Amino acid sequence: MIEQERQPKPKWLITKVTTNNAYKDIKKMINSKKLHTVCEEAKCPNIYECWAERKTATFMILGDVCTRACRFCAVKTGLPTELDLQEPERVAESVENMNLKHVVITAVARDDLLDGGAFVFAETVRAIRRKNPFCTIEVLPSDMGGRFKSLKTLLDANPNILNHNIETVRRLTPSVRARATYERSLQLLGRAKEIDARIPTKSSIMIGLGESKAEIIETMDDLRLHDVNILTIGQYLQPSKKHLSVQKYYHPDEFEELKEIALTKGFQHCESGPLVRSSYHADEQVQQTIT
Repeated sequence: MIEQERQPKPKWLITKVTTNNAYKDIKKMINSKKLHTVCEEAKCPNIYECWAERKTATFMILGDVCTRACRFCAVKTGLPTELDLQEPERVAESVENMNLKHVVITAVARDDLLDGGAFVFAETVRAIRRKNPFCTIEVLPSDMGGRFKSLKTLLDANPNILNHNIETVRRLTPSVRARATYERSLQLLGRAKEIDARIPTKSSIMIGLGESKAEIIETMDDLRLHDVNILTIGQYLQPSKKHLSVQKYYHPDEFEELKEIALTKGFQHCESGPLVRSSYHADEQVQQTIT
C-alpha cells in the first residue's frame, strides 16, 4: 500500500466537541475504577453522544496493551502484564452507576493467554447480568487466535450480540491487520452461529484504505454467506503519522448507497456513515435483531 501525505478532512468529518457535566462525571467515575474504554483509547468521535445522551459505552477489558500492532489502530501495543480477575465486577458496577441501557465489551488482543481472554470476557458478561438485568450486552472479541473453544466459552455466557470486525477487504487484510486473517474472521462469525444460532452476529468495515467498491460488496457477500445479521461501515481516520494514511474520504452519499446495497443483501440492520464506528447506535441494533 502506497503511503501519501495526510489529506485535510472534509467538512462532514468535522465534529463539535461537547464536554458537558454528564460526560465529565462519567469520565471521572471510569478513571476511579481503573477501567479502560475503547471510546477513549481509539479516539472515537462519538464518545460524547454515546456516554451522555444515548447511555451506551464500550469497555475495553484485559488491560490497555495489545499483543498485536494493526496499522490502523491507536491502542498501544506491547507485552501485556495485566490480568485482573476483579475487573468484571468493576465493569458491572460502572455499568450500574452509569445507568447504561446497552454496553459493549471489547478487549485488546491477548495472544499471550491460552484462551485469548475468553474466561474474563464471559465473567464480565455474567457480572453485568447480575447487577444490571435489563442492560443488553454486546461482546466484541478479537479472533482469539482461532481458538473456537474460547468462542464457546464466551457464547455460553449468553451475550445479546456477538460482534467481530472483519475491518477491511480481503486484499488489504495482510497490510492492515496484524496476525489476523480474513478467513479466520469469517470462520469465527460462522462458527458462532453453529454454537448458538439465537445470538445475532455483527461485523464492521472501515473504508478509505484503498479498497474498491466491488471489494466492499464482495465483503458484504462473504459476511452474509456466514449469516452475519448486522453491518457497520465507517470512514477510516488516520490516528497518527505512524499509521496508514487515508487513501480516500468517502462522501456521505456514498455511505448511504452502501447502506442500501447492504440491506438488499439481507442484513437486518446497517449503520453506514463517515463517523460510524462499530458500536455506533448499538442500542438500536440490538432491539432490531433480538427475537
